[in-house]
Order: sequence, then structure tokens, then C-alpha cells
Amino acid sequence: MPVVYEQSGDVLRNEAGESLVTKGRYIAFDVETPNFRNDRISAIGVAVVENGTITEQFSTLVDPETHFDRFNIELTGITPESVRNKPAFPQLWQELEPLFTSGLLVAHNAPFDLSVLAKCLQDYGIFWQPMVAYACTCQMSRRLLPRLPNHRLNTLCDYLGLELRHHEAGSDSLACGEILLRCLRTGASLEPFVRLYDLQKIRAAGPLKR
Repeated sequence: MPVVYEQSGDVLRNEAGESLVTKGRYIAFDVETPNFRNDRISAIGVAVVENGTITEQFSTLVDPETHFDRFNIELTGITPESVRNKPAFPQLWQELEPLFTSGLLVAHNAPFDLSVLAKCLQDYGIFWQPMVAYACTCQMSRRLLPRLPNHRLNTLCDYLGLELRHHEAGSDSLACGEILLRCLRTGASLEPFVRLYDLQKIRAAGPLKR
């Protein structure tokens, strides 16, 4: 179901009239990349948050069909051999697109993950939608946990007692989903943190107009 960015106050709704914020379904995701261009994906993880809990998890290595830089290999542990016979992004997108359209996207340092997604879509000539709504758990935690020395994913996981295998997409997306739940359990509203990302211009489009 395509998303229509109809603003009612500060709430986005899909074409069925459901609020992407208050319907309570959030798609936490994380991507890893093979090189400095950050326009291809070597791994992706997804954790679906619904009804106050993690209801689904998905992760896979992805054949980026391009070269790997040593830095990225050392950071993620993913090598060209690791992704041999893994699905390429266009094949995987057939499964991801309905999932990504089913709720509000959430990521930690979300503009980075969304920029990689946008570049990857463009590189493969895939059109999804011009804008996407998202929330960033890094921004949320900065507001809700201001006394931490920083708000990196590993710092937050240490503080909250969450297990993390950093730079493993499945673990990072699950941690993002858990951090989102911890933030929501404080009674904080998600709506002030919802932003728009321009997938065509590959940049954050700012907060929703109120």
C-alpha cells in the first residue's frame, strides 16, 4: 500500500487513513555497506515493533555486486566470500518493500541508513516513493537521556543493558527496536521526533509542519 503524506496536524497517514505514528507499528532497520561510496548494501537487518514488543526479526547478507574496501571488511567482518550466492538488492527489495511500507521507519543515526537505502534504490533504478517518514533513536535518546557521554548505539546498549554485536545488521536493528521501546515506555510521544526524508534528493527534508 503506497503511503500518502497527508498531514493532519503533525500526523502522517497512509491512503487507508491510518496514522503511521499512532498505529503503533515501527520498522527498525540497519544496513551495512561494502565500501566508502555507501550506495550499496552488504547486509540488512529489520526488527518490527508492534503492540509494545518486537514481533518480527529479519536479517540477511546481501550481494552488493561491487567491490569491498578493507575498512568496511574490518568494520563489519563481511567479505566478498561472505556474500557469494546471497541475494542482490533488487531481489531482496521485493520482500522488503511491503515491510518497509507497513509502518514508520526507525533507525539509529537514521539519515545515514536512509541515505544508503536511497542511493541503492537509485543505483538500481528502483522507484519506491519520493518521501519517507522516519524517526531516529539517536535523536530521541539525546533528548530523553541527555546526561550520557554520547548516544552511539553501543553506549546506549551498555547503559540500558542490551546485548549488542555492533555492526552486525541483525543485532543493530534489534537494538534499535529495543531502544525505541525503552524511549516509548518513558511515556514520551514519538510524534515530535518524526521527520521526512527525501529519497530523490537524498537528504533529510526536515520536521513535519505543524
